Amino acid sequence: MNTLPLAGQKAWVYGGTSGIGLACARALAEAGATVIVAGRSAERVAEALRQLPAGTVGESVDAGDEAALRAAYARHGAFRHLVVSIGGTSAVGPYRSLDEPALRKTFEGKFWPFQRTTMAALPHLADGSITWVTGAAARAAIPGMAAMAAGNGALHAMVGPLARELAPVRVNAVSPGFIDTPYWDRALPDDARQRTYQAMAEIVPVRRVGTPEDIAAAVLLCASNSFITGAVLDVDGGRRLV
Repeated sequence: MNTLPLAGQKAWVYGGTSGIGLACARALAEAGATVIVAGRSAERVAEALRQLPAGTVGESVDAGDEAALRAAYARHGAFRHLVVSIGGTSAVGPYRSLDEPALRKTFEGKFWPFQRTTMAALPHLADGSITWVTGAAARAAIPGMAAMAAGNGALHAMVGPLARELAPVRVNAVSPGFIDTPYWDRALPDDARQRTYQAMAEIVPVRRVGTPEDIAAAVLLCASNSFITGAVLDVDGGRRLV
């Protein structure tokens, strides 16, 4: 009988209440981990737990509150894997239209929540892995996305140094391309969303948009393969190639 790769291990998933984060929580739980799903909204945490395997635990905690983060980790003790999949907010638009507050908002919404959740975790993470879910905008020269590229690029730049500094804890990032998530349900009317999906599918080599499960599979690989560290894994359907 094959043993589940994460059997007996505990994992935190920040931003695990919807979309990519929820898929990550499900993948880790199905791989045998005891998963703690964390998000700001108690209601969304409760809804996520209804969709996840039995034994999954929820924590309502704000990644902007360092004291709350430390207390949450302390309640659950030592663990093996940390996944951070916080979408955050980012300034989008031509560089000439941006200002310093817009750029600062981008880093406050993405970069700093990743740092707070990771720094607070370290006293409880003696071994295992850290996986950040970032974004392909960091490596794609897309007009209007300079701020988002900067926020994700800063995270990418930290992966290698942290992999060496925090060893034996492994540190990786998974960088998604265009993914079909609930964000697009809110951002675009149905017809416009479908046209956007079709246009993206025609561009990328794999000829489809990604799914949260595509990203979750990559996150599970980073968590379960003990010979992967210091990697930024592009899961973008080949978007970076075009």
